[in-house]
Amino acid sequence: MKFIRLLTLSCWGLIPAIASACETALILTIDVSNSIDPAEYRLQTDGLADALRDPEIVETMIRTNVAVTVVQWSGVDRQTVSIPWRRIRTALDADILATQARLMERAFVLSDTAPAEAIYFSLPLFDAVPDCTRKVIDVSGDGTPNGGSDVRAARQAAERAGVTINGIAIELMGLAITNFYRSAVITRDGFVITARTHREYPAAIRDKILREISRIVG
Repeated sequence: MKFIRLLTLSCWGLIPAIASACETALILTIDVSNSIDPAEYRLQTDGLADALRDPEIVETMIRTNVAVTVVQWSGVDRQTVSIPWRRIRTALDADILATQARLMERAFVLSDTAPAEAIYFSLPLFDAVPDCTRKVIDVSGDGTPNGGSDVRAARQAAERAGVTINGIAIELMGLAITNFYRSAVITRDGFVITARTHREYPAAIRDKILREISRIVG
């Protein structure tokens, strides 16, 4: 009788039916330090919004019940959650998240670049999604640190917590940022995607998110 009542309530939507477990909790961190001008900031937010509406990404997020939050960061004490955690269970969830990304106001201007602090700020955010199997921080940026603490120590803290760090290196010339991300930012199970300019960021963020939520690592 108890089982029949439970099934009836579930069918009427009074309690949720059994759902797929959360596969990946993804923190998307966006560099808004002084090197990012307004047009480049808009390229990042529009690129993120377009990626979150990509049919393949939407289908994968729904199928694996991905949780996503967005953080803006720059210098020391300059980090904020711009979009709180959202569970992507339906196409509407993905559409709302994409709209929030496109309308997101810039949080900081005229500030240094402190990626270690972005990592330290992000790590406790996973406490809100303890049921997610994989925990991933994505760090995007176009510069090396000129403020904050040691990035390698922050990476070690992430590894101890079982968190993967991936990155998008936005290059203005050469591969200096990519090499820095590889040597100091990403974890041993992480990867870096290079965007040769800010205009390549939209394609890079699309490829990176798809790779992250499809469980392709290394």
